[in-house]
Amino acid sequence: MSEPIPEITMDPEALFREEVFTDRKAGTIRRLSPVNAMGHDDPSRTVMFIGSSQVLTPAGALPIAFELDVTSLEAAVEAFAEGARQALESTMEELREMQRQAASSIVVPQPGGGGVPGGGIQIP
Repeated sequence: MSEPIPEITMDPEALFREEVFTDRKAGTIRRLSPVNAMGHDDPSRTVMFIGSSQVLTPAGALPIAFELDVTSLEAAVEAFAEGARQALESTMEELREMQRQAASSIVVPQPGGGGVPGGGIQIP
């Protein structure tokens, strides 16, 4: 039996207008300005700034995104480098934790094959 398809709806009380700014080198800053369902500015909510960049790794580009706790585009530009650094440190720590968890789940074969017929390494 197939799973029912969930209904996807937008919350008219949580709409934002998105603007993207970039220097075409370090990354982008998205300014999310709250609007009402008619598309008019909603001054009862605060503007949000989201930074994003990517770091090249041996496995390819690693995207990072981070909220900038500022109130203007100028302040977002100034806070970008520190926000990116903190997001990268957090991402690297999460990756190290995932590696630790993966390493601890490795099953080590028991001497003599662990009771499995024909199992184990035999040295002549």
